[in-house]
Amino acid sequence: MTDLETPRLLLRLMSASDALQVMAGAPGVGARWAPGYPPAGEMAAAERFLDACATTGDPSPFGSYEISRREDSLVIGGMGFHGAPDENGHVTIGYGLVPSAQGKGYASEALRALLMFAREQGVICVHGDTDLDNLASQHVMTAVGMRLEKEDAQLKYYRIDWGLQGEEQ
Repeated sequence: MTDLETPRLLLRLMSASDALQVMAGAPGVGARWAPGYPPAGEMAAAERFLDACATTGDPSPFGSYEISRREDSLVIGGMGFHGAPDENGHVTIGYGLVPSAQGKGYASEALRALLMFAREQGVICVHGDTDLDNLASQHVMTAVGMRLEKEDAQLKYYRIDWGLQGEEQ
């Protein structure tokens, strides 16, 4: 199992049983969830993960990760990949935190760790998107070096690229 650590957070790779608990909204034995977890986005990520497991196999380590605070071990959100890298080495990420954990830099801290992990795995481009009015998420993506690529009537699309030699483009 792949865990990612930051100074304040632990990102723990979800298993199929974790995803089932998230979809049911019921923590497993020993799990400690912050109030408001799992939000709708995490339930959708858990469903996407289980669908991937059923159709193409477990995408790990390119699955979903629960984000917990080291100080109290509460799960405060989730972050992860929408699947394994495509044939061009591109992946898409998504994330969300419970309201009480927002505005504290946790999303940027976790996303930096996830991007570093993706780069170490040979990924050359990471994509993400956010609603037009979600200024906080837009700030998170720009803070970690992602750049606005385009926008449409509903979403802004961000990406970060690394060259084949590992140079940022």
